[in-house]
Amino acid sequence: MDQMKELLTGTFTGERALFTVRDKYIKDSVFEDGESPLKHGRDLEIEDSVFKWKYPLWYCENVSVRNCTFYEMARAGIWYTNGISVSDCEYIAPKGFRRCDGVTVTNVNFPDAAETLWQCKNVRLDNISAKGDYFAMNCENVEVDGLDLEGNYSFDGAKNVTIRNSVLMSKDAFWNSENITAENCRISGEYLGWNSKDLTLVGCVIESLQGLCFCENLTLIGCRLVNTTLAFEYSTVNADIIGTVDSVKNPLGGVIKCGGIGELIMEEDRVDVRGTEFIIENGSAAV
Repeated sequence: MDQMKELLTGTFTGERALFTVRDKYIKDSVFEDGESPLKHGRDLEIEDSVFKWKYPLWYCENVSVRNCTFYEMARAGIWYTNGISVSDCEYIAPKGFRRCDGVTVTNVNFPDAAETLWQCKNVRLDNISAKGDYFAMNCENVEVDGLDLEGNYSFDGAKNVTIRNSVLMSKDAFWNSENITAENCRISGEYLGWNSKDLTLVGCVIESLQGLCFCENLTLIGCRLVNTTLAFEYSTVNADIIGTVDSVKNPLGGVIKCGGIGELIMEEDRVDVRGTEFIIENGSAAV
């Protein structure tokens, strides 16, 4: 605790209970019913406390939250807030974090992560468990290490994202995204990466139906494609794949190197069949 900050402890009720509060250390407190209790707060440390109602941290600046619980009705909890760190919390409420800049989240469980982390910038996520659709939509400048995510449509429209050591069980992940790198991840879900630009996957295990299609400048390095069918349709791709691919359909161009392809579909009326080079592990070229 910053010794210059005044300690606040108590049970707070009513709308805007601590409106515009400044330079406070809030500990062992409960925020009961009443919207926006800490709206426009600045320079706050909040520890061992409970949030039970809507919009607790809106339009705030420089906030640290530790060992706290955000209950289900603390929905839309952290919006339009800059410079916030949240650690060792149970974040039960949906729609957390929107249009925030400078977000650090560490050791947090989001059992209902629906519409969480929308349109946020300069985000760091470490050791996160999350379950819910549309996680991290339209975020920019994101560093992730250790995300266990179950939820569809994740990182839709995101830009400048690096994800490491994570598990994404997510249909339609990375749609419409730009400049995404995933390293040492397991990614499972239909229609992975459609309409993405500059998507790079390194050392990943991928399972997908019609995954990695409609991609511009797709790169795979040392990845395994397990139970992945109809891959790379209308994508420009540079892929170095470990093992075989069940099926590949109509890539637009590039190089695909792998141990084998179960079914190769190249339709002359759809794509330039000479635009993609296939290198099979024994050195022979398929097209």
